[in-house]
Amino acid sequence: MRVGILTGGGDCPGLNAVIRAVARSLIQLDGTEVIGIEQGFLGLIERRVRPLDLDSVADIMATGGTILGTHNKANPFGYFGAGGADVSEATCAYVRELGLDAIVVIGGDGSMAIAHQLAARGIPVVGCPKTIDNDLAHTDRSFGFDTAVAIVTEALDRLQTTGRSHGRVMILETMGRYAGWIALHAGLAGGADIILIPELPYRLDEVARVCREREAREHYTLIAIAEGARPEGGQLTVKERIEDSPEPIRLGGVGNVLRTQLEPLVGCEVRTTILGHVQRGGPPTPFDRVLATQYGHAAAQLVAQGNFNRVVVLRGTQIESVPLADVAGRTRNVPLDHPLLRTAWDTGVSTGTAPL
Repeated sequence: MRVGILTGGGDCPGLNAVIRAVARSLIQLDGTEVIGIEQGFLGLIERRVRPLDLDSVADIMATGGTILGTHNKANPFGYFGAGGADVSEATCAYVRELGLDAIVVIGGDGSMAIAHQLAARGIPVVGCPKTIDNDLAHTDRSFGFDTAVAIVTEALDRLQTTGRSHGRVMILETMGRYAGWIALHAGLAGGADIILIPELPYRLDEVARVCREREAREHYTLIAIAEGARPEGGQLTVKERIEDSPEPIRLGGVGNVLRTQLEPLVGCEVRTTILGHVQRGGPPTPFDRVLATQYGHAAAQLVAQGNFNRVVVLRGTQIESVPLADVAGRTRNVPLDHPLLRTAWDTGVSTGTAPL
């Protein structure tokens, strides 16, 4: 067999571990020839690929990012480099020219949506869920998420000491798009007093009340806020719009909005830190390395079995797979009955709302 691998969308800790596992498994299982596709779907559009052997994937497990490169605008069905034209026919022709029996697509919901469209045109695909946001449908955990949570937790630990020393409200804005998984997990791990997530629009007066109570008692407050959080009746905070991107709306800056709203309502200083892309970079945690390796191995097995157009997922402790169509373009938000929300409320953490 001849199998291609590509990494699409934003970079993420653990991508190289998946590439390594897919390549090593396929090569060692049946001598499959593995082809690396550069910069995601852009490599198929611009005809840029290279062979991957055991030497080329050695010693990359702990390296952040992706050795293949990635791209978050290269959609063959609306290519920015051709004025938004559909170049999918030429893309599929190139896949066949390469003699690829399958492509392993490592990416989030946007990459899976493109992969699903390619599958509909006869390209065999196997998907691996990648996003630090942990918002891909039908999987309990995407690799990269654990690393992002660890980075945010460390930042909260550091902000807590500064907040306590100066008697401040310290706001930390996390990534996550329209889902609050990073803020919720890291907020609990980092001892945040208030956790604000997109799924529960917050009341400013409630956030201010908690800050004032803590100001009188503890003299500081630690707030974790997801970039997609918004006040009741308010709008999302949009940092910019990139019209030639498959996802044109880029969120960001809600932490500064909250600071401006909160300062007149409390007696102490309010400071905001926005971590941004720090959450995406650096080496993956051991958990993400193991999960990424499991995903890569499972994807290779699906390819070897000829079980295409599926995505490997984690359900509980089991690696399974679901149809690509069930994942493409779909996201997973924090359910309002999620046990971690109840844990937060019962341990005195505010979400800017009354407990449900």
